[in-house]
Amino acid sequence: MEEKIGQNKIEEFLEKLSSKAPVPGGGGASAVGAAIGNGLGQMVANLTIGKKKYKDAEPEIQELLGKMKVLGQEFIRLADADAEVFAPLAAAYCLPSGTEEERAKKDEIMEKNLLAASLVPIEIMEKAISMLDILEVLGQKGSRMAISDVGVGVQFVRAALLGAVMNVYINTKSMKTRTKAEELNAYADRMVAEGTKKADKIYQEVLEGLC
Repeated sequence: MEEKIGQNKIEEFLEKLSSKAPVPGGGGASAVGAAIGNGLGQMVANLTIGKKKYKDAEPEIQELLGKMKVLGQEFIRLADADAEVFAPLAAAYCLPSGTEEERAKKDEIMEKNLLAASLVPIEIMEKAISMLDILEVLGQKGSRMAISDVGVGVQFVRAALLGAVMNVYINTKSMKTRTKAEELNAYADRMVAEGTKKADKIYQEVLEGLC
């Protein structure tokens, strides 16, 4: 009997995502997208392990499966963390700023929360890069019967990378500590360049393997 997707949970997430509620938003959606790419990677690994044809690669695939299980949990944690850091930032925008003392206090709190809201998507990006490294190996050594799932997983993780960087930029743009903001932007830029290049390479290799 075919196993069905947990429709209620998916619909609940999408309902919240499409509502006026501030969270979940793009950051959380990016983390969930990466988690889906991770799940596809785990599936490919599980379809490879135990097959005589891939016996030589099995120890490495087993190791990667363990890493993916940890990464999968991290992506879910980061989806929640993105919502958690947004709440105090949203509240900070509403702080009074009528006096010089109030403005100074508001700036201090804003800066702290803008940094926190930037670091979560940075972490999503870091883990997306790690996931792409794993998918690259799976594309080369995983079951050929599941090679298309490597390609689908790559696109989910690539989208997560490019989605998360938007949340970095929107927060660093408002930071007054420009040195820190530019440092975060430069780091994010490097990850985008590295990650998209790798994702496109893996995807092209998958396509060539299918044709």
